[in-house]
Amino acid sequence: MSTAPHQTLRVRVTAKDAETLRALLREAHPDVGGRPRQADDGSFSIEAYVSPEQAEALEREGVSVRALEDVTATGRARQAEVGEGDRFAPEDAIPHGLALKVKDA
Repeated sequence: MSTAPHQTLRVRVTAKDAETLRALLREAHPDVGGRPRQADDGSFSIEAYVSPEQAEALEREGVSVRALEDVTATGRARQAEVGEGDRFAPEDAIPHGLALKVKDA
């Protein structure tokens, strides 16, 4: 089992035409977000959530992949903003549950 942290990227996959994009999606099965969009030049793009290795594997003739965001780092930054404890609980609240209730000395 790997101890390296998992990294997920949000990427934009752009293909020269719709059929190239469809073939890529059928073959690679990336976790996509949203629907494909057609650009003025006729190319099609879609956003996907992939590992850095998967992003490299998606690139081929007629397909480009551009990293938009490291969503793992963004998620960790958002988690750091979350406080601990229940800020809405009264100060003298008694915990409930299956644990032993002990009084501080």
